[in-house]
Amino acid sequence: MQKTLPLIATLAALAAFPAAAQDAAAPAEAAAAVSADVAYIFNTLLFLIGGFLVMWMAAGFAMLEAGLVRSKNVTTQLFKNISLFAIAGIMYWLIGYNLMYPSDWTVTGYIGELFSPKAIDPVGAGVAADGYSAGSDFFFQLMFCATTASIVSGTLAERVKLWPFLIFTVILTALIYPIEASWQWGGGFLSEMGFSDFAGSTLVHAAGGFAALAGAMVLGARTGKYRADGRMQPMPGSNLALATLGTFILWLGWFGFNGASQLAIGSVNDAADVSRIFVNTNMAASAGAVAAIIVTQLVYGKIDLTMVLNGALAGLVSITAEPLTPSIFAAILIGGLGGAIAVFVVPMLDRMKIDDVVGAIPVHLVAGIWGTMIVPATNDGTSFVTQFIGILCIGGFVFVVSFAVWSILKATMGIRVSQEAEISGLDISEMGMEAYPDFVQAK
Repeated sequence: MQKTLPLIATLAALAAFPAAAQDAAAPAEAAAAVSADVAYIFNTLLFLIGGFLVMWMAAGFAMLEAGLVRSKNVTTQLFKNISLFAIAGIMYWLIGYNLMYPSDWTVTGYIGELFSPKAIDPVGAGVAADGYSAGSDFFFQLMFCATTASIVSGTLAERVKLWPFLIFTVILTALIYPIEASWQWGGGFLSEMGFSDFAGSTLVHAAGGFAALAGAMVLGARTGKYRADGRMQPMPGSNLALATLGTFILWLGWFGFNGASQLAIGSVNDAADVSRIFVNTNMAASAGAVAAIIVTQLVYGKIDLTMVLNGALAGLVSITAEPLTPSIFAAILIGGLGGAIAVFVVPMLDRMKIDDVVGAIPVHLVAGIWGTMIVPATNDGTSFVTQFIGILCIGGFVFVVSFAVWSILKATMGIRVSQEAEISGLDISEMGMEAYPDFVQAK
């Protein structure tokens, strides 16, 4: 009971504020001032809470990838995840944010401002009329940038050198992601065209998938993954418990990813919409997992846990483009089809000898495209043609630039570890330490 007293006192003070202000301003003006203050506070909290939930997704990616790579590569994968998050934080502040949200377009509708570090509100100088604090907005948007980089990490696991990967992360978070995201969220030409991507099925997830696909094509498959006789050699992950934990963490973080993308919770309608987004997000994930269970049982004769984990994630990616307008039934269909699509894409990539260690391309790229294309089915504010053009522009830009960057890195410093290092494990060759030093690994 004692813990509730400060809250009661605060609410009483807010309730009394209009009466105390009557001597200085009209009641309507005082009420409007309180309303603006309250909206500012709640909107800022939405950004901050959503932001740290999305930040928690970084832990999810780390655990998922640590579980799906072999034990001899776990330390390296964990290092990549924490380093890319740190790099994203600095590069997005230094270049990315104002490139993505320019005050003026340098090249109208295509490229914003370079080298203009983000400034936040001075101490004690919040402005209620702004709707939310500048710092909360920057923090929230940064998490999306870091998520894009996390997607690339898992695909290229177990054979990419660390320094080329980190250099690519610098370019991705400072330039590639901010430029393509500015075309929609920064008021660029896709926004003017009517393209719709609520929380980033294409702008974040498919973009990360295109960057990963380009890297996988330039890098090549892991040694021994594809045999000369055309058969695929399974390379099971080291810890499915960690992979499952990572999936649950990502599932939880997604409520911040999608829910806070409403960008406001200072009114009754916004609060209702955020709750609707939460429900649809959860339903899509559930449907994606169930669809993967059914499909793997029918196709393979037994259930594949890794497919089920990726099915849930594919359902989440699918609903991210439009989590607000679908009914619950529509959200289930969108997520379920996303989960099924991810299961079928995995063997297709193997037939093309594209080695994706954690399944990021089926989950983020393909399911992201599916989720973006189906938006007009529940949101009449856009069209299938517009959605297709948006995907083509973003995908083409990210893939071509990423492919060029990976190719330049390959030609100049090399992007792949030696075969000996790959066989012994990147933990020893790249990091000099093992995640599980008490266990002798078969070489």
